[in-house]
Amino acid sequence: MTPNPILFAALLVPALLFFCYSLWRRLSLVRLGQPENRFDQPGVRIHEMLLYAFGQKRVVAKPFGINHFVIFWSFMVLLIANGAFILEGLIPGFSLEALPKPLHQSLMLLFDLVSAATLVAITLSFGRRLIFKPDYLDSRYVKARSFEGFFILSCIALLMLAYFGLHGALLAVMGQSHSYMPVSSFVATLLKNSPLADQLFPFATWSWWLHAGVLIAFICFLPVSKHMHIITAIPNCFLRNLEPVSIPTREQFAPGNSYGVGKIDDFTWKDLFDSFSCTECGRCQAACPANATGKSLNPRQVVHSLKANLMAVAQEIRNGKTPTKPLIDGEGEGSNTEETIWSCTTCGACLEQCPVFIEQMPKIIKMRRYLVEMQASFPEELLNLFENMEGRSNPWGIAPTERGKWASTMNVTPFEQGKTEYLFYVGCAGSFDSRQKQVTVAIATLLDAAGISWGILGKDEQCCGDSLRRLGNEYAFDKMAQENVRLFQERGVKKIITQCPHCFSTLKNDYRQYGIELEVIHHGQLLDQLMSEGKLKTTNQGEALGRIIFHDSCYLGRHNNIYDQPRNALAQATGKQPLEFERNRNQGFCCGGGGGRMWLEEHTGSRININRVEEALAKNPDTVCVACPYCLTMFEDGLKDKQSSQTKVKDLAEIIAETVRG
Repeated sequence: MTPNPILFAALLVPALLFFCYSLWRRLSLVRLGQPENRFDQPGVRIHEMLLYAFGQKRVVAKPFGINHFVIFWSFMVLLIANGAFILEGLIPGFSLEALPKPLHQSLMLLFDLVSAATLVAITLSFGRRLIFKPDYLDSRYVKARSFEGFFILSCIALLMLAYFGLHGALLAVMGQSHSYMPVSSFVATLLKNSPLADQLFPFATWSWWLHAGVLIAFICFLPVSKHMHIITAIPNCFLRNLEPVSIPTREQFAPGNSYGVGKIDDFTWKDLFDSFSCTECGRCQAACPANATGKSLNPRQVVHSLKANLMAVAQEIRNGKTPTKPLIDGEGEGSNTEETIWSCTTCGACLEQCPVFIEQMPKIIKMRRYLVEMQASFPEELLNLFENMEGRSNPWGIAPTERGKWASTMNVTPFEQGKTEYLFYVGCAGSFDSRQKQVTVAIATLLDAAGISWGILGKDEQCCGDSLRRLGNEYAFDKMAQENVRLFQERGVKKIITQCPHCFSTLKNDYRQYGIELEVIHHGQLLDQLMSEGKLKTTNQGEALGRIIFHDSCYLGRHNNIYDQPRNALAQATGKQPLEFERNRNQGFCCGGGGGRMWLEEHTGSRININRVEEALAKNPDTVCVACPYCLTMFEDGLKDKQSSQTKVKDLAEIIAETVRG
């Protein structure tokens, strides 16, 4: 049926023009960002888009994601139905009935079932917001129970109700009931036995205009609301970062250059596109350790601030004026506080959770760079760290000659090209921290026991620079990385063993930006390999260690996808699988020491390491097994605070050394 094609066209055409104008108006703002290539490897990008956007892989990883999956695919199917509806409204006589009968009936069956499924899914979404709302659906500036949220849900529900009202009334008028339209036929039966039985055709007309009105309102509202993500989320999956690890971009240092991001147009166009792709689902917020412990950082809010700031200052930027709304300032919509920026542990939980691959954490590092390199504005605890790193290439400012002293009781030889296979890159903690030096000795002992050819750089070893880079001091990192790369090349280093996941990730991933490809292996991987090959044999199963629980390091797990090898090594040594945290593997919770937070105090909220320690103690373990110096320190500090002296913290290497030693 076509109630009034002229009136419909008079309403639809302005709505479509408004849609196109609004969409162009917002998306054109993305062009204010800096250039970045996100169109390489098109085949891989299409695969990722199909898997994550259309397959909704990350969305359905959460139970309620099934509901979104139903709504998403219903939208896809009903695009055909609504396209036909519009053509029927504009062109009298147009009908899908012109299609071959089997195709027409199949489509009508699909439309009927999908519309019913959508109605159920929308009802559940209403219930979730009204009755069983998770806390993470709310942020400071966006609430789950908002007019916008309910308006969109209401529009979708009305579209479905109008669909069944229209088709049910038409079937009732014609006295028909079709097996390929089961829900509409059921509605027809209800209408024929209702007070509307004498008003079926007017009711059909009313339902048609209700459907048309809501559809037009939806078209107008979509590009000016947060639900614009319906349009941008799919391309955002295509434009995702294809690197396995989120590595900060390298800066070029030259007179006159500016560094980091201090205003909105310093971000890349992809960063700005992210802000229009956020679904506001709150998954990053729920996973963020800083947010969970009461800090001001909320990764979802950081992305929201970009959008709010961009829309507020875009015209000023276009006019060549300085933006009047700062990107980094006091608390306010469209700004981020310095406390927020320094709260990030760079654990990557936000990146792992986002269903459309928004890159929250890299944006924070870019703003840190601006604060450090352009403003010299950073927490005072970092002043000594930066001075010590630049002066003596370690966080404590200890003399480089002390680096090799952990080996004073062992027969350790320097790395020598052609004679030594592996460089054992001990790292700052392994060289200077009294507790971590015990781990270093354990690893060295195991390497000797397995007959591995290895050596060290001793006093010539420098810090890898991980903390400097994640804290935004890119200049100092750049200098350190270049010196390390030069040293590795001069010494002929090809294979490196690390005991620290931060050293591992930096040498393996970040240093590729400096033209060197190193074969880097973490001791958790190597020990698993050596035990599997029978090069390390246990003499006991570490019964004295009791119940062991394994904690995933963020930079080993989420940043490098290494979850199984440390667990396998532990299981081979002890003869049993370790206990698991409630939040484990890619859902693991940070110890609080990453992203340079190891060197900063926590002045707001509760401590992240205490949160993780309490989670461990809930499993009643005797030993917490870690594979990272930062995790070791944070757990030991946390257990002391909880006065839980009966629970020990040991590195994986220490546990295996005990089972090998006998």
